[in-house]
Amino acid sequence: MSLSGWVCVVTGASRGIGRGIALQLSEAGATVYITGRQEKTLKQTAAEVTERGGKGVPVICDSTKAEDIQALFERIKQEQDGRLDILVNNAYAGVPDIFDNMGKKFWETDPSVWDNINNTGLRGHYFFSVYGSRLMVNQGHGFIVTISSIGGLHYLFNVAYGVGKAACDRLAADMAVELKSRGVTSISLWPGPVQTELVNQFVMQKDAPQGLNPKYKDVFANGETTELSGKCIVSLANDKNLMSLTGKVLMTCDLARRYGIKDIDGRDVTDFTSLKFLLTQVPYLSWLSAVVPSFLRLPRFVITLATRRL
Repeated sequence: MSLSGWVCVVTGASRGIGRGIALQLSEAGATVYITGRQEKTLKQTAAEVTERGGKGVPVICDSTKAEDIQALFERIKQEQDGRLDILVNNAYAGVPDIFDNMGKKFWETDPSVWDNINNTGLRGHYFFSVYGSRLMVNQGHGFIVTISSIGGLHYLFNVAYGVGKAACDRLAADMAVELKSRGVTSISLWPGPVQTELVNQFVMQKDAPQGLNPKYKDVFANGETTELSGKCIVSLANDKNLMSLTGKVLMTCDLARRYGIKDIDGRDVTDFTSLKFLLTQVPYLSWLSAVVPSFLRLPRFVITLATRRL
């Protein structure tokens, strides 16, 4: 119960990565405010969160509505005497649009896709961070995690997705500059491929969306559970040198190695920076992966070149 007494907010936590993060924070003893738009699923998740040992507090909150976000933090201010230890910017509404338009170029899609992908998953993160930071700055400490992806480094899915993820990384980095002197840490977290409910629906189903690269099925079949990101965040929160990481982009595979984390099902976490893994992504070099040591890793610009094949 290393986070006993801590107060956390996880946005978009009724399912997927957000739910997994909330479960792990609660297992560490925290009180976790979880946001979403559907009351039924939120209450179900809050009950599961509470069963883990902490306390789950469901809050109906539309991440595209500033008044909903402001009201959430006013509630926390009153109920928790202004305490807020962790904010996880996770809410995202763009997955259906991504898969509905798979294989299309940006000029072939309705431009409203931009809003569907980035209103909740970028604009909303900024609003949550503004109101959350006000509480954290007042108390002199805090930890903000913005969920992003390798799509911020190289092309993935579509233009709107990549721009949004790159902006999330920059949001975390620039907030870190202004928050560091106030004792608040801000990082961007890249999970690997994650076996979320929507991924299972859109990628792993028998009839995958038209235009979906068949290789995605193989990638996600061996993907992380939704709770691995939560395990990483708990370990970070307990790191006495956390501030040394502020402003950085951190990958779950790097954090698993740093803190000795395994996934909740006992599997080792795939290291996407290892030469061994990257060789498996190049058909005519994949045989080399059997003889290359797993500890050899490459810089991220090399990852960009290797993963363009996906």
